[in-house]
Amino acid sequence: MSAQRLRSRAPRRGPSTARDRRARSQATALFLVAAGAVLGWGLPMWEKHLPAAGLRFDASTAQATLAAIAGSMITLAGFVVTAITLVVQTILNMSPRLVGALGHFPRYLIVFGLLVGTAVYALVGLSHVTGDEVPRLSVTLAIVLVVFDAIAVLYLLASLRHAVTGGGLSRSVGGELRTVIDRMFPPHEASPVITAPSGPRPGTRVPVVHRGPPGVVSALAERRLVRLAARHDLRIQVVCSVGDFVRSGTAVAFLLTTGPFPRRLPGRIASCIHYAPSRTVEHDAAYGLRLLADIAVRGLSPAMNDPTTAVQALDQIEDVLLRLSDRPVGPAWLVDGEGEARVSYPAPQWPDFVAVALDETLAYGASNLQTVRRLRALLDGLVDAAPADRKAAVVERRQALGRLAETALADPFLREAASHPDPQGLGGPNPRGTPSGND
Repeated sequence: MSAQRLRSRAPRRGPSTARDRRARSQATALFLVAAGAVLGWGLPMWEKHLPAAGLRFDASTAQATLAAIAGSMITLAGFVVTAITLVVQTILNMSPRLVGALGHFPRYLIVFGLLVGTAVYALVGLSHVTGDEVPRLSVTLAIVLVVFDAIAVLYLLASLRHAVTGGGLSRSVGGELRTVIDRMFPPHEASPVITAPSGPRPGTRVPVVHRGPPGVVSALAERRLVRLAARHDLRIQVVCSVGDFVRSGTAVAFLLTTGPFPRRLPGRIASCIHYAPSRTVEHDAAYGLRLLADIAVRGLSPAMNDPTTAVQALDQIEDVLLRLSDRPVGPAWLVDGEGEARVSYPAPQWPDFVAVALDETLAYGASNLQTVRRLRALLDGLVDAAPADRKAAVVERRQALGRLAETALADPFLREAASHPDPQGLGGPNPRGTPSGND
């Protein structure tokens, strides 16, 4: 680390993960079902001590109304299950990795809990309609809940229109990725470049070993790592990057210290590195670009032959790369409250982001006229926007695109058409008015 130039920043508090959101959604759904049962039992009993209120029903009408509400809500709950199955099948066709990355399913689970909770409320409330006793307020509330359920189902239908298309999936990933980038690489971040400390004397580089089952590094507990390093006056060099697969017994970090340290400290540091069965987007912007590239490549495959989906994915890729083009990326030092560098960790640099976002689409899309024109517009825009020290990675790919398209498009007319950048792929005006150069 002695020769590296790394950016420094204060540690961040980790955001909620997809697993946390799913757990909250499951808890919310269960709460809605339980609340329906409790409210269906308690409200009619409490209503006996209140003045008469609500819509007027006789006993037979109230029973028919509550029975109809319960049956219809159970039917709609089955529709939600069907909708979830449809979304899963569509997403699997695009990329299996998208299933765990998108936030559609917690939303559907809450709607499912609302529908089942309403059905349970109506069924329990139905048991209180006996003889001439009609809990008018309870029946009226059941009708109000039907209105809320109808609004929730309409919202679900509107979201399905976007969730079952390639463009909708690209927009969902792009939206999630923009949130991650703004959190991890905020614009105008006070992130000065510093010279990495020279490190301790030889013989004091102590490995921190992962002892658990194999998994993918999903996040670092940054604040806890910095606290441990500052408390024991040492530095921590994390050697695994978020997204890396780690086997049991692998050294994931090293303690850099010139003095004694507690025996259990390596284990405590190892517990600050979190693992998941697969990569997630929450702390891994490169994985978000990987998902967008998957959509683009799948759209270009002979099985789908849908270059428009690839263009829609490239729209999101362009936005993400433009956001990253002037932001601090790459390896970093985490500093403590005194400004002392305490924890270093590896992270993707600008060429890494460009490679994962574009290289496979360049290779598979060079024979497709629409994709080539969209890629030219994307690369031209990046060359204009990127700082001088980041242009090389983009220029290399613009040159490669020219060579690949020249080889793949045999007809002179197609080669000429492909030489023009087009932000729409095909059919859009050429903002430059001239063919794109190959540099």
